[in-house]
Amino acid sequence: MTAPALVDRVRERLASAGGEISAAVVAAAVRAEAGGVVSDVDVLSALRMLQQEFTGAGPLEPLLRDPGTTDVLVTAPDSVWVDRGDGLVRADVRFTDEASVRRLAQRLALAAGRRLDDASPYVDALLPGSGVRLHAVLAPIAADGTCLSLRTLRPAAHDLATLRRLGTVDDTGWRLLRAIVAARLAFLISGGTASGKTTLLSALIGCVPHDERVVSVEDAEELRPAHPHVVRLVARPPNIEGAGEVVLRDLVRQALRMRPDRLIVGEVRGAEVCDLLAALNTGHEGGAGTVHANSTREVPARMEALAALGGMSRDALHSQLAAAVQVLLHVVRAECGARRLAAVAVLERTDGGLVAEPVWELGRGWGDGRGRRALDALLRERGVEPPW
Repeated sequence: MTAPALVDRVRERLASAGGEISAAVVAAAVRAEAGGVVSDVDVLSALRMLQQEFTGAGPLEPLLRDPGTTDVLVTAPDSVWVDRGDGLVRADVRFTDEASVRRLAQRLALAAGRRLDDASPYVDALLPGSGVRLHAVLAPIAADGTCLSLRTLRPAAHDLATLRRLGTVDDTGWRLLRAIVAARLAFLISGGTASGKTTLLSALIGCVPHDERVVSVEDAEELRPAHPHVVRLVARPPNIEGAGEVVLRDLVRQALRMRPDRLIVGEVRGAEVCDLLAALNTGHEGGAGTVHANSTREVPARMEALAALGGMSRDALHSQLAAAVQVLLHVVRAECGARRLAAVAVLERTDGGLVAEPVWELGRGWGDGRGRRALDALLRERGVEPPW
């Protein structure tokens, strides 16, 4: 019996046995199926193949263990990509065939308590105990075969001084951000995927006075601010039976009952925007959150779309947002992979609704228009000297 044949027989044995699959269980199955009629070399080869397939993230495990890895993407058995902070590059990892990619995706989904099969061909889940977010789509929905995406959710633990040293914020931005937090101005951080929104948010929470209680709500656990009094609430997806889900909107409501001095929502992505704005309009100053948007100018439109999911009209959203949020921060990811604070703006009412008035922009510096004058007034009103 060759190593591939032995691997197939062991797969069948493990599938029929059920239960948790560990390295010891795989080794026992290999010994049982070999029965002394397979060479030691073939047994070792089969054991290595099966341990990779049934434990951890399989052949992707070494990539995920690299502390610099942010994303691992599989688009075909021979097409694996990795991002270590400098953009996507092709990895040396290869899968045997399409079936092996599909098996890995299904096993990871099962480990996360989710279903992934022909009846439910896609999944988005957090792998337990690993800080890795899984997204997978099976064929034929993924036309070229199983598509697997793994994102490592590194805890956002940098403080603002570290971000200043790394160049994420310059000296001007550093002074401005500290003034915004000190004045208890509510803010939203916008940007694209992996642009550094959560990292900046965590750093700014660390600037909150230590005698204030911060309650944060997240879809996935990422915020690790350097602050002594933070209560972190994390949403929970449904289990394999579809029960037990806890969504962000429910957690925002619970957070309001926990006496927060500042309420933080890790990412505003749905109907919870209505509850967040309601909370920030009931005396919870200095709150914050992140939102996906292309620029500060696009944030009002993005918030309109999210509020519509909660049944809030455009006029109501603009009224609530204007009263709840004063400052917008925008971050970008440069071509070299570095994250940068790119713009600061304030929300201003106009006849047509809310607009983002620029205060400061990367490469241009301070603006001389309404935005800077408005922020000047907001800071002075709260006893904070503007940093210009």
